[in-house]
Amino acid sequence: MPSIPAGEALQRLRDGNKRFYLDELSHGDLANPARRNELVDGQNPFAIILGCSDSRAPVELVFDQGLGDLFVIRVAGNIVAPSQIGSIEYAVAEFGVQLVVVLGHSNCGAIEATIDAINDKDHNYSRNLDFIVNQVRPSVEHLISSQSLENRKELARKAVEANVSSSVQQLQHDSGILEKLISQDKLYIVGAKYSLDTGVVDFFEGLPEDI
Repeated sequence: MPSIPAGEALQRLRDGNKRFYLDELSHGDLANPARRNELVDGQNPFAIILGCSDSRAPVELVFDQGLGDLFVIRVAGNIVAPSQIGSIEYAVAEFGVQLVVVLGHSNCGAIEATIDAINDKDHNYSRNLDFIVNQVRPSVEHLISSQSLENRKELARKAVEANVSSSVQQLQHDSGILEKLISQDKLYIVGAKYSLDTGVVDFFEGLPEDI
């Protein structure tokens, strides 16, 4: 079964998120045995989501989708590294998915850790956590000089959005496979932010006019 067009996929996500924040979920039974059996021999996700590992941002629930609907990659800070790019390349090639969403969220711990690291040169993170921080750092560092640290909340908000935008741009340009599909209008990569307070997902980066 061919994947649905990017515009339709995006609308499904928007509609599902609306059901979520209005508390009108339609996929309440994610463990449905009949649906599980349908998916044993294959899957046909309609969108790829690169999201954060944060336990407060479960992607299928936020978009009110069921088993087999979304190809989800979750990593702290929704960062882009070779394993994430490879996973997306696989899903695009294998299932023909036309929409990739980088999903950040408010109050992100990876963003907070990066801000702390930039302002505390003697911070003592593990080598692995430092890798995540260093992936986030370029999109956050320039904000430190222009945004007063006294307004930490506003700084963090802008940093979340900048980090999402950076990840979108990396995916658009760091893979020849993805870049070619984008140039042929066969793939769209967009950025969004989920609000822990309201439950609303705001799509704000990379949205072409036709979707």
